[in-house]
Amino acid sequence: MNRRRLVTGAIAALLPSRALAAPARPIVIGSKSDTEGRLLGHLIALILEGLGLPVERRLGLGPTLIVRSALLAGEIDLYPEYTGNVAFFSGTETDPAWKSAGTAYRLAARLDAARGLVWLARAPADNTWLIAVQGRLARERSLVTMADFAGAVRADLIRLAASTEFVESPAALPSFEAAYGFNLPLSRIISLPGGDTAVTARAAAEGISGVNAGMVYGTDGALAALDLTVMSDPKGAQVVYEPAPVIRAETLARHPQIRDALDSVFARLDAETLRQLNAAITVEGRTASAVAADWLGRQAGRP
Repeated sequence: MNRRRLVTGAIAALLPSRALAAPARPIVIGSKSDTEGRLLGHLIALILEGLGLPVERRLGLGPTLIVRSALLAGEIDLYPEYTGNVAFFSGTETDPAWKSAGTAYRLAARLDAARGLVWLARAPADNTWLIAVQGRLARERSLVTMADFAGAVRADLIRLAASTEFVESPAALPSFEAAYGFNLPLSRIISLPGGDTAVTARAAAEGISGVNAGMVYGTDGALAALDLTVMSDPKGAQVVYEPAPVIRAETLARHPQIRDALDSVFARLDAETLRQLNAAITVEGRTASAVAADWLGRQAGRP
């Protein structure tokens, strides 16, 4: 028996037993081009294949708006999205509901239902914007929370690397500043056009151009390896970004078994699990498809 059959068999053990005969039309799965997007896309594809459904992978399609547009146009059937992004799709990012996991999920589901989209169960992992500080500085100055970070900013100790969006979006850095009472001058920020946290995290870790803090995401995999300390956000200044599969309602109506299958697996994807899986890709250099298959295989024998 080859490796593909072994993986499919292991995945089938996780899934409900009511899989239907495979239809002729494949289910097209998309993802964004980031590490976690590809990882979750492969997980979804493997789970659906375990149900006996034909799958077409269109992973790494591009940034959020490209993948979202493909879903709305019917070019793909489902992809992993984050609850908080619906705040920006709908222009409601100032609504405080987006800063609570439960209300963010329910609001995302309600708003997208009007567009013919269904949000399946979310993973209990907030991949929101955060700030990480060089480990040595964090230890020397006892920097643990964003309140501590605010004090370091006021002491003129911080030089931040971040995306232009993080610096300018009212829901990102300005939200931190308002919640914790600090103002980081633009002269202390290196602003990058892209949102690649691998770049901002490494700049902070290595002190590139004097940087000692970087914009990161909650489930980034390389933070521990880079000796970065993530500042906690006890005031909940940021919009919640929990990942979940978003599927076209018509696709789910044709294959209702998809819901239970994906719900049961996404429930196991807490923040620490996603950080470990992401690290296997970004730090260890493994492929997203291999990491997804190995993790699903290990889950098959667990309650």
